[in-house]
Amino acid sequence: MKRLLTSKLFIVIMAVLLILAAIILSVVPGSPLNTLMKPVGGIIAPVQRLVKDTGNGFSDFWAAINDGIAIRNENRELKAEIAELQYQITQNEEAMIRYEELRDAFHIRDTFSNYDIYGASILSREADEWFSVIRIGLGNRDGVELEKGDSLAVVDVRMNLIGRIIEVNGDDSKILPLLHEGFIVNAKVNEVNGANLTVMGDASLKHDGLCLVTDIDANVELEPGTEIVTSGNGGLFPQGIPIGVIVSVDKSNPTYITATLRPYSDIGTLNDVFVMVPFEKTVEATEEAD
Repeated sequence: MKRLLTSKLFIVIMAVLLILAAIILSVVPGSPLNTLMKPVGGIIAPVQRLVKDTGNGFSDFWAAINDGIAIRNENRELKAEIAELQYQITQNEEAMIRYEELRDAFHIRDTFSNYDIYGASILSREADEWFSVIRIGLGNRDGVELEKGDSLAVVDVRMNLIGRIIEVNGDDSKILPLLHEGFIVNAKVNEVNGANLTVMGDASLKHDGLCLVTDIDANVELEPGTEIVTSGNGGLFPQGIPIGVIVSVDKSNPTYITATLRPYSDIGTLNDVFVMVPFEKTVEATEEAD
């Protein structure tokens, strides 16, 4: 230890440290060393400036780190606020769409005044939803009854035909959609005294989103773009519900002319449907419940 204290290198290091400490303290405003260091001020001034600049640089560096952390936290909070605002905008847009659909439902009620219109949400949505039975949240507890041999039309908010109710349970019902090969409806060309025909689902056409049109009279001029609506014949569906438009006509067999039809409604984009229940059936169901 004694040898260390008497070492020239140790003495030099200690001297340098003392001088640096004195220079650093002399930089501090109001330090008594300012007066003591004035005689050698010209010599140590560069060192003082270096120490001061180094200290200022370190302070600026530390301040930059703190500012960066604060900015990062602020950005995180702003991103969270933006995400919340975007979610609210999306919710408002969906609410507006739902409002427009429900508002347009009153148009259905006005057009078919003899029918009660029941809105329902689609509960099941499968990959091949157009070809399978669709389940909706509407049933006997909502006042909807379906007697054997009856059928209830199901439409979208624009009053386009989607399919028909084939089963009603306590809390839900099942829809047979237009493209299903088990679906069939009496239809007509949408014009005064329009020709009657039949629209049905077809196994070979459904994957193209098309229906088959049959029972076409040879004298009927059916062209692509012709609008087809329900005819009302048979009493299962009311007259005048839009079904779709003719895509093509096959006259290769004059005794059996067929056509293809593209439905107006796209159930893949729908959240709600509307079931048309004849008013007298609603009254009967209410009286039975009473």
